[in-house]
Amino acid sequence: MLFDKHIEPRCSYCQWGTPLDSDEGRMMCIKKGIVACAGSCRRFRYDPLKRVPPKPLVASFDHLRDEDFVL
Repeated sequence: MLFDKHIEPRCSYCQWGTPLDSDEGRMMCIKKGIVACAGSCRRFRYDPLKRVPPKPLVASFDHLRDEDFVL
């Protein structure tokens, strides 16, 4: 998923963007200036190292009983 060729362009994982410390929803773009993280432009260049993968699901073991662990 992180290295997929057909990725939806977003400024948050573009090579030219740098996140601003003061504001979560904005980035500093070398090409366009200050832009929204959800935005994109024709100069988009994907940087897979900026993409944050979704967090894994937490396993639920509530349905297991002690008998399930006896040999």
